[in-house]
Amino acid sequence: MRKIVIDTDPGQDDAVALLLALASPELDVLGITTVAGNVPLALTQRNARIVCELAGRSDMPVFAGATHPMVRPLVTAEYVHGKTGLNGPELWDPTMPLRKEHAVDFIIKTLRLNRDGAVTLCVLGPLTNIALALIKAPDIAAHIREIVLMGGGCFEGGNTTPAAEFNIYVDPHAAKVVFQSGVPLVVMPLDLTHKALTTRERVARFAGLGNKVGTFTAEMLDFFERFDKEKYGSEGAPLHDPNVIAYLLKPEIYRGREVNIEIETESDLCLGMTVVDWWRVTGRKANALYMRGIDDNAFFELLFERLARYSD
Repeated sequence: MRKIVIDTDPGQDDAVALLLALASPELDVLGITTVAGNVPLALTQRNARIVCELAGRSDMPVFAGATHPMVRPLVTAEYVHGKTGLNGPELWDPTMPLRKEHAVDFIIKTLRLNRDGAVTLCVLGPLTNIALALIKAPDIAAHIREIVLMGGGCFEGGNTTPAAEFNIYVDPHAAKVVFQSGVPLVVMPLDLTHKALTTRERVARFAGLGNKVGTFTAEMLDFFERFDKEKYGSEGAPLHDPNVIAYLLKPEIYRGREVNIEIETESDLCLGMTVVDWWRVTGRKANALYMRGIDDNAFFELLFERLARYSD
């Protein structure tokens, strides 16, 4: 069983990633930490607890983290996710408690208690909490098995600016800390996630799972995909964040290569750009496994199978 901590800013696609993780016995989810990103922190921590309750996991420790990026003002994405971050289904006020400990302190404590590469950090949003933990406790870098994150883009460009993907753009300074940390990184960029589209047929299959989780997921994706279908002219929306969890469960459905990635923090034009040395022209040492290919049918079959496990 693989020990993981999920750092997230739910977000409909984050919610699907959480549901996938909580339905997978191969993964031991030690806790969920939340960060400001898709919506402000007050909503991301609420949304994480809603998803845990939906999954029947009110025992799962959920922690609130950074309210804003390290240097820049917070940029959010209600235009994609709606005012709640989980627009689509009918939401409720969660009753499970938010833990009092700060997310950054929980991450540090967990990594110190589980040393020698026992814990993988699964990062679905801006990298603020992870960078703050590495700055506050540099010793933890040696004890992280790897960081698997959704963020960045190269061949697809950016989805927030022409150069930058949202998670990196929100806190490029945090991303720079993480990418320069020496921790093994696996990156799920737009180049990959834009090949994992929801489509009408796939949303209908979620709706037909016969449980509340399937209905909730279909209602989320009905709302979520409207923005990207209009933006890209595609038949569905990229389902970004679940790829982080799916990689841990079925790495064989992904293809990529070891590359060097630098984060742009100085340029107004290209702020938050992930400068990916795909063709290895710089001579800089590789610092990430950058994924570009996916068996999208296998990815969705995994989602259908795992989310069907939930009972009402």
